[in-house]
Amino acid sequence: MYDPTRLAALVAVAEAGSITRAAARLGYTAPALSQQLAKLEREAGAALLVRHHRGARLTAAGELLAGRARRVLDELDQARHELARLAGLSGGRLRVGTFTTAGIHLLPPVLSAFRRAHPEVELAVADYEPPGGVAAVAAGDVDLALTHAYEPATAGSPPVGVLVEPLLVEELVLVTSVGHRLAEGTGRLAVSELAGRPLISSAPTHPPRRGVEKALADAGATPAVVCESPGYALVCALVSAGLGVAVVPEMVASMAAAPLSVRRLEPASFRRTISVVHRGERSTAAAATLLALLRGGFGRGGTAPAANRLPAG
Repeated sequence: MYDPTRLAALVAVAEAGSITRAAARLGYTAPALSQQLAKLEREAGAALLVRHHRGARLTAAGELLAGRARRVLDELDQARHELARLAGLSGGRLRVGTFTTAGIHLLPPVLSAFRRAHPEVELAVADYEPPGGVAAVAAGDVDLALTHAYEPATAGSPPVGVLVEPLLVEELVLVTSVGHRLAEGTGRLAVSELAGRPLISSAPTHPPRRGVEKALADAGATPAVVCESPGYALVCALVSAGLGVAVVPEMVASMAAAPLSVRRLEPASFRRTISVVHRGERSTAAAATLLALLRGGFGRGGTAPAANRLPAG
């Protein structure tokens, strides 16, 4: 088996064009490097270098071995890098930001899988109503965060060094009290049918919902109750009590505690995209591992998990 140190010496000579220059680059004396190369030639059973008055050049055998050596050395460097990242999972702390819906329905099973694999990492979870999670990652307050954006909406660009990666997309649906007239039928309900209907307005001043609120207002929906808090549990409770109808993410509708009727809308362009915010290659080992679990659990930009999806209307 070839010694990686000697392989590195051969590559250095190939790149420097002389033993003297290669030795200076590696921090050896020229005689010491020559000894390493001589041992490598004995291991290879072939002459690897031809020395001349201007330096040294590789033989055909030397070129072949140097090419393979570069690949081996690259793999070893990658292994060292990955082991260093893995060492970061033997302790330390992983700080995760989330919003309420994801914190209740999406994050727990992923964190559970992470904890089983890396029990020595301390977990800290903080609530950030979007787009607060993006700012928290940018400021270093958390290592990664779950956030969301709505359509129709105008999404801004994330800060430099921060990546926003879509995980899943879900439709926004109409929720009404049980037996409500708009709940009749199985097909999609035209948004224009909401004209003049009492609407539970979900935090109209909340940045992610502004585009949705405007589209509903343009369709003629009349706010009957304005919820200044973006919490959907209160919205669903008010709808269930018959105070109005609301447009909410399908995950919210399918898991609401209050009894509701649900109807899909036409056009189906009302959506919510749930994304993970991270620092890319600058992520900690723990954050990179959790990111991989999130990708594996929900895919990239896929639809809502099957357990949360409503029947097609």
